Amino acid sequence: MKKALLILIVHFAFSMMYDLSAQNKHEMRAAWVATVANIDWPKRGCFDTDSQKMQMIEILDSLKALNFNAIVFQIRPTADALYQSDLEPWSLFLTGKQGVAPTPFYDPLAFTIAEAHRRQIEVHVWLNPYRVLNVDNLSLLSENHLYNKKPELFVKYGKQYYFNPGLDKTRKFLNKVVADVVTRYDVDAIHFDDYFYPYRVVGAEFPDDQTFEQYPRGFKNKDDWRRNNVNLIIQELNKTIKKIKPWVEFGISPFGVWRNADKDINGSATQAGCTNYDDLYADVRLWLEKGWIDYVVPQLYWEIGKTVADYQVLVKWWSDNSFGRNLYIGLSASTLGHGKAEAWKRPNELCRQLAMNEKHPATSGAVFFSCKGLLRNAQGLCDSLQQTYYKYPALNPENRNLKGHASAAPRNLRIENNKLRWDAVDDEDGYQIAYYVVYMFDATLGATNTDEPANILTKTSDTEIDLTQINNKGFKQATFIVTSVNRFRQESTVVERVTHTF
Repeated sequence: MKKALLILIVHFAFSMMYDLSAQNKHEMRAAWVATVANIDWPKRGCFDTDSQKMQMIEILDSLKALNFNAIVFQIRPTADALYQSDLEPWSLFLTGKQGVAPTPFYDPLAFTIAEAHRRQIEVHVWLNPYRVLNVDNLSLLSENHLYNKKPELFVKYGKQYYFNPGLDKTRKFLNKVVADVVTRYDVDAIHFDDYFYPYRVVGAEFPDDQTFEQYPRGFKNKDDWRRNNVNLIIQELNKTIKKIKPWVEFGISPFGVWRNADKDINGSATQAGCTNYDDLYADVRLWLEKGWIDYVVPQLYWEIGKTVADYQVLVKWWSDNSFGRNLYIGLSASTLGHGKAEAWKRPNELCRQLAMNEKHPATSGAVFFSCKGLLRNAQGLCDSLQQTYYKYPALNPENRNLKGHASAAPRNLRIENNKLRWDAVDDEDGYQIAYYVVYMFDATLGATNTDEPANILTKTSDTEIDLTQINNKGFKQATFIVTSVNRFRQESTVVERVTHTF
């Protein structure tokens, strides 16, 4: 009882410090839904189709209730598929055996997209580019896995297996996989995490000497060559995605440190034992500068004040080095209550981090790892989000990399039989409508500020809402405005208003 009271007091204190009016109308609010090792979905050992569907619906409903607007759904954890694919086998994390389809049959990705979009939640599909097996057991691979057809494309490092990043055939295959997903599914983004070249294994060197000697491409330094291998796939994938569907974003969630300042004047004031640039060969800063990715989600899974990697230092560094691209911060909900540092034993660490993010205008949202860790409501985190930080809905941020025009405005806004209705907006020049935003204002005050998220009543894919089923906030008369948001995340102008008496 005392612990619960302490949590409430701490969160109340931070709520008072956090200006609700500062909530952004456009803000990424997402959670990673990890499937590798059944971290988040489906539950380990659960291979029943109906149960898997219900688990996903529970996740989406829970996130919707917290005003989240995106999930990062892992669909290719180990060069396998949680969707129907002719290129790679069904994932063992889905059915218990790689290559075996769900029974009764369904397509988990198609199902998740339909259910998420019904709730105005974007689906960013998360693929691991190079990992094939995270255990030393080739018998887990299905007969039709590419490894068993073209073993020359792969290498073993430590106890794990990977595509060889130095091969042109690797890039071509990854492009083919991504192109297939973007073409066949209504995804909102392609997402890679921090696994490029693998984290170093003590006493072992990644086995690519022969590949480097055979295909140096003009490089004399192997580290530069490795970085170029990754640069090429990032650049090529961006072009592939945009050619097929220009509104589909390409995002990366890298390890939290690009490079330490003692190695590079452009690096952060950190002393990280591992960095993107020097160890994973991922030059994320270059990708941002060149515009090869649309957004970045650095995994800042450390506490404020950590000696070697201070959250406060790193959120500022990424804000200063985002080059105008969308920046979302990766937060570790799973560490709350479990972390070794004293900070993670207190109920306010992530609240402090969220408040700190607001001090940096370049940041425009957060992604929580993982969904399971978030929804356990450790230290009252979900309560704090619902009551303070995510109290009101938010629109997904516009893509700063993409040029387009605002969505067409809904017309013929009207009240009929206690229902607010409007005409559907036609698809114009490929600018498909993602959802509609309904605003509600106190008609007696006359003001109609659509920039204030507190005035958002709901987001919906329908063209009507039942006014008898809404919270009218005690208004005797309400003015309603409806806008549309297209797949480029661009909102229409305000054209019409209608007033209703309750």
